Amino acid sequence: MLAKRIPVQDLRPGMYIHKLGGSWLKHPFLRGSFLLTDPADIRAIMEAGIREVWIKSTAGCPRPEGRSEAPPDAPEAPALTGMSPPVETCDSTSPMASEVARAKDICLSAKGQIVEMFNEARLGKAIDPNATLPLVDEIASSIERHPIALLSVARLKTHDDYTYLHSVAVCALMLSLARQLRLSEEHTRLAGIGGLMHDLGKAAMPLDVLNKPGKLTDAEFEIMKGHPAAGAELLRAGGAAPEVQEIALYHHEKMNGQGYPHGLAGNEIPLLARMGAICDVYDAVTSQRAYKEPWNPAGAMRQMASWDGHFDKVLFNAFVKSVGIYPVGSLVRLASQRLAVVTEPGQDSLLRPTVRVFFSLLDNEPIPMHLLDLGAPCCEDSIIGPEDENRWHFRHLDDMCLWLK
Repeated sequence: MLAKRIPVQDLRPGMYIHKLGGSWLKHPFLRGSFLLTDPADIRAIMEAGIREVWIKSTAGCPRPEGRSEAPPDAPEAPALTGMSPPVETCDSTSPMASEVARAKDICLSAKGQIVEMFNEARLGKAIDPNATLPLVDEIASSIERHPIALLSVARLKTHDDYTYLHSVAVCALMLSLARQLRLSEEHTRLAGIGGLMHDLGKAAMPLDVLNKPGKLTDAEFEIMKGHPAAGAELLRAGGAAPEVQEIALYHHEKMNGQGYPHGLAGNEIPLLARMGAICDVYDAVTSQRAYKEPWNPAGAMRQMASWDGHFDKVLFNAFVKSVGIYPVGSLVRLASQRLAVVTEPGQDSLLRPTVRVFFSLLDNEPIPMHLLDLGAPCCEDSIIGPEDENRWHFRHLDDMCLWLK
């Protein structure tokens, strides 16, 4: 069924909001599409200044008992074309829910700061790396409170937000990896600053190439390969620490010497730059882009591990420990022949995270969603391996993993 635009005054609980319009950072919800279950949400939409929304039918999707049914004339959805997001809301008192709310605020603030930084760089103004310290410290504090909340929220970036929130995600990944490696406080801070500013050189790239909605041509890619050197020069002019400049300059180098811009190999590549290479690629391949679908996080880990000569193996193993073999948001198949989405890393084992079970492969249909701690002593289920999200075309997997509206 096609989406239908209606004025917000016509919204009623039970309607499925397909689109609120605008950037997801600018409205009071963590996603732009969700099942409307609380009248208070209608008031929040109105108070945000939103006048019209797009709605779709929710027929054919599972609902907990007591939820209103879709209108009787709504067409039934095919069994495997998608699923409704969870209608349950997260417990606002839980550590994860509380930190997710904080994480959205951090991303909103960070995007504004990074946009301003890029704009100043385009105008040829000097960039003071020390000005980012409060933001880096805020991101670090979020990771200390809950290691995966901010990383999970940052994954929700749209194509329009990508350049800026990619920097936030790489900063968070760098801080998380530095924490895993037990780097000194000073080197951890430098890792965070470098992660936040690693792509600053893109401010010097032609906008028609930088903002191209499709895949770059070979000639355009050659132009973009100039952004590491451009970023390092901008950072040098701003008085950035050598380590921060190196992250910008060398984050596309490879251990086998086949990277760019200088073809460095092995330990010729500085430590923080080797870390940056891993964090940059992981966030890039697991993000939605105009020309490709995001990779399943668990599948991304397997793929990256198979790229012989690309990454520092010791650092990559530490990265896996910091993010998880099955990172949050991964679609996985269980031994019980059910599909689930990873919601939190395992406390004692990388192989046994907490998941949200939602689909039966035996019955080929959705089942009531519920949390399952695979690391619990009484749990007899386990993960067989990651599933290809593109094969199933489920919607709202991010919503499922975070209990987002």
